Amino acid sequence: MRAIRGLWRWRHNPLRRTTDLAEAWLALGALLLILVAAPLVGVLIGGLAQDALQQSVREQRLDRHPVTATVVKKADRTPLDPDPETSSGRDSHTRVIADWKAPDGTTQRDTVMAALNSPQRGDHFTVWTDLHGRIVGRPLDTATAATHAVLAGFGTAVACAGLVEGSRRLVVWRMVRRRYDRLDQAWSQAGPDWGRTGTGS
Repeated sequence: MRAIRGLWRWRHNPLRRTTDLAEAWLALGALLLILVAAPLVGVLIGGLAQDALQQSVREQRLDRHPVTATVVKKADRTPLDPDPETSSGRDSHTRVIADWKAPDGTTQRDTVMAALNSPQRGDHFTVWTDLHGRIVGRPLDTATAATHAVLAGFGTAVACAGLVEGSRRLVVWRMVRRRYDRLDQAWSQAGPDWGRTGTGS
């Protein structure tokens, strides 16, 4: 709105400089880019991210399988393990030695993290493995992938708007600097007695 009012104000004003009109047009162009182009770019990038992430979800669902593991014994603490009295959240999982049967039929045994407070021999818990029974991370779910895609689109739109506004400010700054340089040149040509030349004072 401010850009449109600026254009209207400078339209027939006798004090209007060329840079004033250029600055108003620049502001209007930047406003249109921020309101139209930035959201479109955000939607485009969000859509591309959504397609890529959903493809990743499908691939992970094919490659990763939940299997039931059985606790053999609690694993010895390593020097890098957190203090059990101060650990919380993810670190509260317990390291155990467990057996499980891989999707390809082989039996596996390894040290894994179990979501059990006090694991005992024979306790069962779920782990995610690949086709050969190697431990892998839990697959990405559809809702999380969609959230990441929305955030990618929103972030791109904000970045585009910031780039347009930053570019506008840079161009305006250069225009103002040029305007001041021209004013300094005119002032130096007029001299320090500007307005009194030939008056005898």
